[in-house]
Amino acid sequence: MQFEAITWARLADALADHLDGQKPAEGGAWLRAGVDGAPAARTGEIAERVAEALRQRGRTVLVVSTEGFLRPASLRYEFGKRDPDSYFDGWFDTGALRREIFGPLEPDGTGRVLPDLWDPVTDRATRSPYVQLPPGGVLLLHGPLLLGHWFPFDLTVHVRLSAGALARRTGEGERWTLPAFARYEAEVGPGEAADVVVRADDPRHPAWTGLRG
Repeated sequence: MQFEAITWARLADALADHLDGQKPAEGGAWLRAGVDGAPAARTGEIAERVAEALRQRGRTVLVVSTEGFLRPASLRYEFGKRDPDSYFDGWFDTGALRREIFGPLEPDGTGRVLPDLWDPVTDRATRSPYVQLPPGGVLLLHGPLLLGHWFPFDLTVHVRLSAGALARRTGEGERWTLPAFARYEAEVGPGEAADVVVRADDPRHPAWTGLRG
């Protein structure tokens, strides 16, 4: 895998240019992009940079975090609060993401998207209002373990951290998740599955593969 040095600003512009020039899936009216990576990779910051670059190009953008689609604590912690297999398989409500995010953005959808569903702090429904994404709008979904679920993305970006960098940049209280990300690498292969891979071991000096395929 070949990487080329890039700045975060240039990366955001390149991804925004690509999305701005991309057509939705046949019959569709919206674009759906995913920014995948462990929490230590700060995918939300990258998604916000791309969103701002798209807005400067006149596009309406909705940024959504998978943290708003956690399952209730009773389900997440069924096998304990630090079970990496549960984190890999059962922490994020992929069914709700399909129903509330991707379903409304299908070719026959309404564009009416729920930006979040569950508050992990209160362990209650957020009761957030729906957001109407107009035709031509772009969804940017970011978070960990996004790939391998057959979500209908038009563009996928994987922010890659080596095992050593991930361990260094993951807080002590979250290191129990590291086996889940090792499993993700082995079973899903996000570096091969994504359209774009960004190497971010040193956040001051990112590098990327360019747009592949």
